[in-house]
Amino acid sequence: MALDTDTATPEPGRRHAAPQAFGSRLVAALGQLLPAGWRGRARAPSQAAESPSLLRRRRSSERRHSPLTRRILLLNIVPVALLTLGAVYLSDYEDELIDAELASLLVQGEMVAAGIGEVAVVGGESTVNRLDADAARQLLTRLVRPTGVRARLFSETGDLLGDSEFLSEAGRIHSVPLPPPEVPVVVEVPFTDRLSDWIARQLSRADRFPEYVERPAAAVRDYPEAASALRGFNASAVRIASDGRLILSAAVPVQRYKQVLGALILTRDNRAIAASLRQVRYDMLTIAAAALGITVLLSLYLAGTITQPIVRLARAADEVRLARESRPEIPDLGKRGDEIGDLNDALRSMTDALWQRINTIESFAADVAHELKNPLTSLRSAIEMAARPDLDTERRDRLMAIVMDDINRLNRLISDISDASRLDAELMRGEVKPVDLHGLLADMAGHYAISAAHKAGVEVDFRVAANPPFAAHGHDGRYGQVFRNVIDNALSFSPPGSRLVVELGRAPRGGPFVVTIDDEGPGIPEENLESIFERFYSERPIEHFGQHSGLGLSICRQIMETYGGSIAATNRRAPDGKILGARFTIRVPAANARK
Repeated sequence: MALDTDTATPEPGRRHAAPQAFGSRLVAALGQLLPAGWRGRARAPSQAAESPSLLRRRRSSERRHSPLTRRILLLNIVPVALLTLGAVYLSDYEDELIDAELASLLVQGEMVAAGIGEVAVVGGESTVNRLDADAARQLLTRLVRPTGVRARLFSETGDLLGDSEFLSEAGRIHSVPLPPPEVPVVVEVPFTDRLSDWIARQLSRADRFPEYVERPAAAVRDYPEAASALRGFNASAVRIASDGRLILSAAVPVQRYKQVLGALILTRDNRAIAASLRQVRYDMLTIAAAALGITVLLSLYLAGTITQPIVRLARAADEVRLARESRPEIPDLGKRGDEIGDLNDALRSMTDALWQRINTIESFAADVAHELKNPLTSLRSAIEMAARPDLDTERRDRLMAIVMDDINRLNRLISDISDASRLDAELMRGEVKPVDLHGLLADMAGHYAISAAHKAGVEVDFRVAANPPFAAHGHDGRYGQVFRNVIDNALSFSPPGSRLVVELGRAPRGGPFVVTIDDEGPGIPEENLESIFERFYSERPIEHFGQHSGLGLSICRQIMETYGGSIAATNRRAPDGKILGARFTIRVPAANARK
């Protein structure tokens, strides 16, 4: 796997040693593979050197390889690497094969020893038995030679009676002519076999076995297992030859009538075991190579399905951040149906909300400038007129009254603008709890019944058209602000001697509470039933001019929508179509509906 390593340029006049340079590259490579949180301290200088400018682009284009792709590849390749190591290191499996081979040699030795004990023994049950050397050698050759096992037969005195490697079927020494010296016999071993044998020798635990020494005149003392067989016990041993081969030997006693007449040793090298191990390694390495290829392809596919959309989203986020005039679009990946699709939907929603907020702020700033300019213009004109030296006292007093009205208007306007600008943050931080809507409206209606009758001659009536409980979801202070704004608005349009009705009801089937506020004023023009909830909209009688900023109803709608409710305005009409007054309908969510 290719690694993206960072190499540092050495200072002039200094040279780093090769091991140090290699170590630096290795540490850098491992640092790239570690999660960002683990290498935060090492990256601190580069982060400190980054420009704080909002117009700075991220330096992801400098990466030649995706760190996330490298991590996915690394994590997926580790199991395959473990499988490969298991294929190379098969020591336990080799031990099992050696044990099985020794057991097989013991079984084969018992069979040959039983045959020799029955056929090649001179004597009877009541006489002394002894081995017939010639018959034993001849039978040994016939029984062992087809199996490819080397057999040695020792007498009960420890002398070597026969060796199958040097005996013919007739029991005599078998000679094989050697090739001429000028024609050497060269057996070409495949490279893969040599490599496998070399790996096996490197990983083998052969140093635990004693050395095998081939002696011209073998005796029982050279083979401890043969001595055990002469005592009547089966024994086995494993030795290592000078060329690295393992020599497996099994010794069994040759008996007749429970009398030990000799010892039989069968030996075989581990070529069959090595071939079996080699084949297993080939098969496992083939599987590991196929698994590695499939793992790499699937990892790249998986990384591509993860990193590519994230890169696209990151680039789109940069474009949105750097945009000044146009509005870049976030790519639509919502059809994926996974977490990246959810992230995409969230980013698109967040971007839309940000653009709406930016547009709202720009519109709000323009409206604020416009609304502030009107009283400032009036104030400037009045001050310029009042500064004239030839102005009479009565006219100067009227101008100063206008100045004070404009100052009060500016003060109210700035206060309402400040409240509206921080309303969002306060609504998000405000505690939401059940509100006793009946108690809140009853107290407010009682207060207005006294003040409205005293100031405007308007009667305020509170009615209840729903059954308890009256627990609403929200905040009592904000709901009180909504009801006060609507009632104040209704009172400003109510003529003296009229009635204002506040009624508390509820929608059917456990729906939201419905608060209606009816007045007997001139009503609202049909084309302005929605415009009255816009910022700085104000259309009032001449006697109330300058006393309202036009933000009250806009704030009311913002509060109700934040808590999941709504506010709307309509006109009450008589059967003949005559307007009887305005009606504001406020829907307040119930507390039990929010659980």
